[in-house]
Amino acid sequence: MKVIYANGTVGECAPEEELHILRHSAAHIMAQAIKRLYPEANFAYGPANEKGFYYDVDLGDRKLGDEDLQKIEAEMKKITKENLPIKPFILPREEAIALMEERGEKYKVEHIGDLAPDATISFYQQGDYIDMCTGPHICYTKALKAFKVMDQSGAYWKNDKNNKMLTRIKGIAFKTQVELDDYLRLLEEAEKRDHRKIGKEMGLFMLCDEAPGFPFFLPKGVCLKNALIEYWREIHTRENYVEVNTPLIMNRKLWETSGHWDHYKDNMYSTTIDEETYCVKPMNCPGGVMVYRSQPHSYRELPMRVGELGLVHRHELKGALHGLFRVRCFTQDDAHIFMRREQISDEICGVVDLINEVYSKFGFKYFVELSTRPENSMGSDEDWEAATNGLKEALERLGLPYIVNEGDGAFYGPKIDFHLEDSLGRTWQCGTIQLDFQMPINFELEYVDETGAKQRPIMVHRVCYGSIERFIGILTEHFAGKFPLWLAPTQAKVLLVSEKCAEYGSKVYEALRAAGIRTELDDRNEKIGYMIREAQVVGRVPYMVIIGQKEAEEGTVSVRNRDTAETTTMTLDEFIEKITKENKERI
Repeated sequence: MKVIYANGTVGECAPEEELHILRHSAAHIMAQAIKRLYPEANFAYGPANEKGFYYDVDLGDRKLGDEDLQKIEAEMKKITKENLPIKPFILPREEAIALMEERGEKYKVEHIGDLAPDATISFYQQGDYIDMCTGPHICYTKALKAFKVMDQSGAYWKNDKNNKMLTRIKGIAFKTQVELDDYLRLLEEAEKRDHRKIGKEMGLFMLCDEAPGFPFFLPKGVCLKNALIEYWREIHTRENYVEVNTPLIMNRKLWETSGHWDHYKDNMYSTTIDEETYCVKPMNCPGGVMVYRSQPHSYRELPMRVGELGLVHRHELKGALHGLFRVRCFTQDDAHIFMRREQISDEICGVVDLINEVYSKFGFKYFVELSTRPENSMGSDEDWEAATNGLKEALERLGLPYIVNEGDGAFYGPKIDFHLEDSLGRTWQCGTIQLDFQMPINFELEYVDETGAKQRPIMVHRVCYGSIERFIGILTEHFAGKFPLWLAPTQAKVLLVSEKCAEYGSKVYEALRAAGIRTELDDRNEKIGYMIREAQVVGRVPYMVIIGQKEAEEGTVSVRNRDTAETTTMTLDEFIEKITKENKERI
C-alpha cells in the first residue's frame, strides 16, 4: 500500500503497518466530515488503535444521536469519493501555533505547548481540512474503502477528570469490505453472547445501582461458581496444595511492609478501627505471607504450596465498570508457593502444566507473555535479573513460545501472563505466574537449610482463573450460556406433557435429584413445544427429560439433547448412569 510520509516522500509501507495507517487516515477523514457537518467542532486527539480509530471532539453543548453518527459516516463516504489528495507540510513551532489559533483549534494549540521548544510540527491536509500529525497516511482519500462509524462515549481531555468532558466518536476500518463485514458479524455474535444479557436470562447474577461494581450471585450463578471451585479444589489437592483463608481487613502497617500501600493505595479501600487505619485487602499475598511466617519451617517442607480463594476489593472508576469483567470485588483463586532457589524451574513448570490443564478443560487456546521490570519496582538489579531468568528458563524448558512485554511486571517481580482465546477469537488475560524475591525480604521470611543455617525462601504468586467472577463472564460468552454438563446450573429439566403423568414425572424428578443431578421440574399447563424451546433456548439446559403417557406406562424417559436436538428413549436408571458418568468425567 502506498503511503505518504511527513517529509513528503511516497513509499510502500510494511504489510503489518497497513491497517494502522488506514485507521489513522480514517480518523482524519472522520474529523473532516465532522467539521463539515458541525463547523463549531474543536478537535483533541484522533488516534488509531487495535480496535479501530476514534476522535475526541468538543462539540460545545451539542449532543449527538444515532442519526448524527449515520450523517458522519455518509459524509465520510462523500469525502472518499472526492478522492482528495492528502498532503503533508511542516511548520516551526510558532507558525504551527499561529495556524491552529487561526483555525480555532485550542486543544491543538495546548498540545503544541506540551512539545519541546525547538520542535517542528508536521501537518496533513486534505481539501479544506488540516490536522496536526506525524503520519504516515494514505495518499488519497479514495484508498479508504471499508469503514463504519460505530458509536460514541465521553472522554476527558488528556484523560484528566478535572478537564472538560469531550465526545469520543469511534469507528472501525479494514482493508476490504469482506473483512469489515466479517468483523460486524463477529460483533453481532458477541452482542448475542453478552454475559450480562445471558446472565439475566439464565438467572446467574444481578447488578444494581445500590452496589455498583459489586455483583450479586443468584442461586443458579452460585451453582456455576461452586462447580468451578470444586474443580479448582480437586486439582489443587491432587497437586499437594493446602488451602487457607485469611482476613478481609488487615492493618495498614502490613500493606506498608508488603509495598502495596506505596504502589497501590489509590485502588484500596480503608477504614478506621481502634483509631488505626485498616485496609480491605486488594490481593491475598500479604495474608499468605503471614500464614507462612506464623511458624518455623525446614527445607524439608519446601516447596510449600498454599492456595486461597480470597475475596478481594479494588477501587475501579465507575465509568470503567463492566458486568463481571470489571468489578470492585471478586474472588481470586490465589496460590503462593514458598520454595528454595533451586526449585524455581520445577515449580514454574508445574504451575504452567496446571494452568494448561485448566484452560484445556474449557477448550481455550492461549499465548504467553513474559512481563519484565517496571519503572516503579522494588528490589535490587541482581534479584530482578535472577527472577526474570528463572521464568525464562522455565518457559524454554517447556518449549513454550512467549512474547516479551517490557516493563509490565508487578512492582515486586517479573511475571508470566496467559492470554486465552475464546470461541470468537477474542483474547483475555487470566492466568498469571509472578516470581517474587522482595516480599520474603520485606517480611523477613526464613527456613532452616540442611546445615541448620537460616535461608530466605523465594515466593511465587499465581492464579489460574484470575478472578472467578470475570472467568464466569468469559465462560458465559465463550459457551453462549450453553455450559458443559458439569458446569450447567441446571443439568436436566423434567417436562410434563400433561397432568396425567404428574405422578411419574415427580418420581423421575426426585430420583434425579437424589442422584446429585441439578434438576428442575416444569409441570405448568403449557404446550410441550413451548417448554422445550424455553428450556433449550433460555435456560440452555443440557438435557430435557420429556415425560408423557407412554413414558409413564413403560417406566422410561425421553431425553432431548440440547446440542444435537436428538431425542432418545431409555430407562431412568440408564439416564442417571449416563449423566452421572459425564458429570464425573466433566464433559
